[in-house]
Amino acid sequence: MHPLCQQLNDTIQRGNPNMFEMLSDLGRLIYFPKEGILSQSAEAAKKATKYNATIGTATEGNKPMYLDVIQSKLSAFAPKDLYPYAPPAGKPELRTAWKVKMEKENPSVAGKKLSNPIVTNALTHGLSIVADLFVGPGDAVIIPDKNWENYELTFGIRRGGELVYYPLYNEQKKFNADALFQALIAQKDKGKAVVVLNFPNNPTGYTPTVAEGDEIISALTRAADQGINIVAVLDDAYFSLFFEESLHESLFGKLAQLHERILPIKVDGATKEEYVWGFRVGFITYAHEDQALLDALEQKTMGIIRATISSGPHPSQTFVLQALQDPAFEEQKQAKFEIMKSRGQRVKSILNNEKFISVWEYYPFNSGYFMCLKLKTVDAETLRQHLLNQYGVGTIALGETDLRVAFSCTEESQLDDLFELIYQGVCDLTGVPAV
Repeated sequence: MHPLCQQLNDTIQRGNPNMFEMLSDLGRLIYFPKEGILSQSAEAAKKATKYNATIGTATEGNKPMYLDVIQSKLSAFAPKDLYPYAPPAGKPELRTAWKVKMEKENPSVAGKKLSNPIVTNALTHGLSIVADLFVGPGDAVIIPDKNWENYELTFGIRRGGELVYYPLYNEQKKFNADALFQALIAQKDKGKAVVVLNFPNNPTGYTPTVAEGDEIISALTRAADQGINIVAVLDDAYFSLFFEESLHESLFGKLAQLHERILPIKVDGATKEEYVWGFRVGFITYAHEDQALLDALEQKTMGIIRATISSGPHPSQTFVLQALQDPAFEEQKQAKFEIMKSRGQRVKSILNNEKFISVWEYYPFNSGYFMCLKLKTVDAETLRQHLLNQYGVGTIALGETDLRVAFSCTEESQLDDLFELIYQGVCDLTGVPAV
């Protein structure tokens, strides 16, 4: 084992041996090289006042070399903020700005010790880093039965984790904290579980209430009390899009420093929060009372980044940073939120039409980009294909009964027609005349 790696492992073990037990084999072996090209280049950047012949970039006139056909389209930005490599952990100013934003929007993190957010190549990359560090063959990864299909690829196929499912809703159509607890307790012999909490949920658009959030915290705490080490992954991809009474902050803050056997990891980003999907800017943040342990986890995270993508794209980090710093940012973001909220509320109003009762019910939703129908009379995939081929309407079929509808990409004025066409499609397939 590399001495730097051993040093990081020793630091984590001293800080909390339970956290060390959570690491995968890869997580225990990974480290960020401090004596390689990057570290030598960083040292040269500070001390090489005459010539800096270290890193593989090109310069011209003491500035990054660039093509006018590109820079002419980006003239609002200085070349130094676009073309050089960003640091593996991300642009320092962006990391600071995102932490300030996170602390403002999540009051429960106040007084808690957090790592500085590390920039990822959006949310999927952040989840992939978590999988690399904490999931190995046979490790339990607990997710609800209503989930984003990429979890299977990220945690299961790539890392060999065993996906354990529990029903998202109980009989009262509330978050099923009891089922989550039972899924956790079933891993007692393994002594470890990775729990992914995704709110607002994809595909249902559901965020638990404050009381339900407390039940989730209780379930995790009770399981940890029974000796289960829990990696609690907060997939906050759709954070801040809370339209009704629900949690309006991540559970990350309440989980921070809650229990010696619980490691909270917040994975979020500008991708959907700030409507910049193609920018691919995400973040990963750890919480623990031991600063040395947090530093060690940051080094291991940087090691994964260095070994995979080296560093994230610099231009999009600059774009997001300057947006966060712009005085108009909050006002513009609130305007987009109101559009999304109005669409969600309109969908709920449409679905309360009694004529739909015979063909579907809908899963509770109160946030995010999506809602999900539970079809009563037709197969979801059959309906999906029929809608696409007959009416030019695209939806997502999930299993036999569930049909996901994204109101995020449908104008409010089009929502009535959209659901009328879905209803007509069901009627076509069943032979029952539309009302």
